[in-house]
Amino acid sequence: MERNGTVMLKIIDDFVWGVPLIVLILAVGIFLTIRLRGLQITKLPLAVRHIIANEKDGKDGEVSSFGALCTALSATIGTGNIVGVATAVVAGGPGALFWMWIAALFGTATKYAECLLAIKYRVVEADGHVVGGPFYYIENGMGRKFRWLGQIFAFFGVGVGLLGIGTFTQINGITGAVKGFFDPETACSVQLFGNTYSWSVVISGLILTVCVALVIIGGIKRISSVAQVVVPFMALVYVVTVLIILLTHLGEIPAALATIVQSAFGLRAAAGGTLGAILVAMQKGIARGIFSNEAGLGSAPIAAATAKTDEPVAQGLVSMMGTVIDTLIICTMTGLSIIITDTWNIGLDGVDVTTRAFQIGLPFPERVSSFLLMLCLVFFAFTTILGWNYYSEKCLEYLVGNRPGVLKCYRWLYILAVLIGPFMTVSAVWTIADIFNGLMALPNLIALVALSGVVAAETKQYFAKQKNL
Repeated sequence: MERNGTVMLKIIDDFVWGVPLIVLILAVGIFLTIRLRGLQITKLPLAVRHIIANEKDGKDGEVSSFGALCTALSATIGTGNIVGVATAVVAGGPGALFWMWIAALFGTATKYAECLLAIKYRVVEADGHVVGGPFYYIENGMGRKFRWLGQIFAFFGVGVGLLGIGTFTQINGITGAVKGFFDPETACSVQLFGNTYSWSVVISGLILTVCVALVIIGGIKRISSVAQVVVPFMALVYVVTVLIILLTHLGEIPAALATIVQSAFGLRAAAGGTLGAILVAMQKGIARGIFSNEAGLGSAPIAAATAKTDEPVAQGLVSMMGTVIDTLIICTMTGLSIIITDTWNIGLDGVDVTTRAFQIGLPFPERVSSFLLMLCLVFFAFTTILGWNYYSEKCLEYLVGNRPGVLKCYRWLYILAVLIGPFMTVSAVWTIADIFNGLMALPNLIALVALSGVVAAETKQYFAKQKNL
């Protein structure tokens, strides 16, 4: 029965993440890049300056522009940066990393556009709290007759948070890493739900569930406050750790880059022929890239809408840096460490691949290397759980209205999903996450194309005004 369910999930996943959706995601990113004249490259220095300035002088909004970015990054920097990259490289070869870069390059323009629209079309509720995201720029930008499209997005958004990125994959990654460090042989075990689990999985799952509950009950301001402290810290720790691997293997980086490019175009196909290898690398790379940086999914705009700024373009520039930080920096560093240490083709999977890369690549005892990765993974996944609770809750609020009782019940349901996450099978977890990812992206991509003229006009007007200052 379980096997049949797994096969069915795989069929649905292959259909959702087939060639049409991959082409659509890339096409929207390319279209926006052309229409915005490569803004994600030409205005990158300005985006960095906006982050440093940390604007918070808008009449609306609940958190600073940097706080909104950190909230978005808290949701995007997660297991996708560690486990997702490893999964993509194992399944699609080193070339999957190349397609992650391509998806991120064009996805940066997509992230800019969706976060600009989030500010422009956000809504201030009667009690003063700010809401926004794809459902509002669909309804207010495209017109109320397209409200159904916003509702479809919101429905899938709840699904992604509750059954995909937000809960199962993150807590599964955390408990897997904790078990790999404290009890790799499952020496201390307990029987639950007809299966054997390590006590390290059970205990870490309970601790994480309590920590999640303590934060998310406080809403966006508490989530943002935690994110502004934890996100920069965890990113710095991880980047410095992986930099040690890269710097101690500096001479091997050119060969690794060559391998990535050759594999991306089927020049190092292990099986399935050149075309088959390219398609697998594209599919895994783009799917995991979107899973990691969420460009085009429409999640980041929900956080961006809470920023205290009156300039949609300025917040768009700040928010697009999320894709740069997440994929072009952190995922690249993870992928290079895996390829340099050659741990992607030795029969390991998931977090074990990156763990082994750290053990081989770092000039530390294996236990120290494993502990560092476990620590980073715990922080990454913990903040993603927090961020996606906020996203999915806002999606639910759009569907049912501002009903505190319903939203409170949802928070507890979300906490329950975190609690049972460690006991889900890994393959089913990632497949479900992929399916909801793809379904969530479709309404948002349609809206971005339909409102691309608004994005272009706002951008042109903003920079014209800046020239006259």
